[in-house]
Amino acid sequence: MEIKERILNHASTLFMRNGIKSVSMDDIAASMAMSKKTLYKWFENKDQIVLATMEQHLHKVQGECEAMAGHSTNAVEQMVRITAWAEQQFTGVHPSIFYDLQKYYPAAWQLLAAHKNTYVLAQITQNLRRGMTEGFYRPDLDVDVLARLHLSQIDLTFDHDVYPPAQFEAQRVRRVFDEHFLLGVATLKGHKLINKYRHVTEEE
Repeated sequence: MEIKERILNHASTLFMRNGIKSVSMDDIAASMAMSKKTLYKWFENKDQIVLATMEQHLHKVQGECEAMAGHSTNAVEQMVRITAWAEQQFTGVHPSIFYDLQKYYPAAWQLLAAHKNTYVLAQITQNLRRGMTEGFYRPDLDVDVLARLHLSQIDLTFDHDVYPPAQFEAQRVRRVFDEHFLLGVATLKGHKLINKYRHVTEEE
């Protein structure tokens, strides 16, 4: 593995565990048993590392999302896979990470926002249309409105005023949002399939 990639992987682990603001260049160098001089050879400052880790992360996310879509036999399965994947992604993530990005690292924050408003929105829209075509989602859905609603729930998950992290883990909030959204767009046929994936038996 190239040194630059190793630096980004170590930095990403520290950011996720401790928050971005609290991690220094010294911390990154120390975690790798690397001299600061060597670290600065690859990155001039922490802002560059934050931006590069964001680029690396989003590239990985896109690859994993496309794989899930390709391996899912229907739209419901795709959503169930994404929900489980997102829950895993948020496990162990420091609650301040999005606040840190927005306040202190505008370039990385803008990159994340652009990713959400283009790629993620397109993925949600495609899933909704796929589900409607398959008969698992209601045929009368206003896709444009619902896609943006679901997108906005990503930010709401980390809104500390609404869901204080001391009371609400991000995984829990995300799981409830995804389940509520999926059940809301599903047809009766879709509900039966959702219950099958959830291993739930409901009385009709």
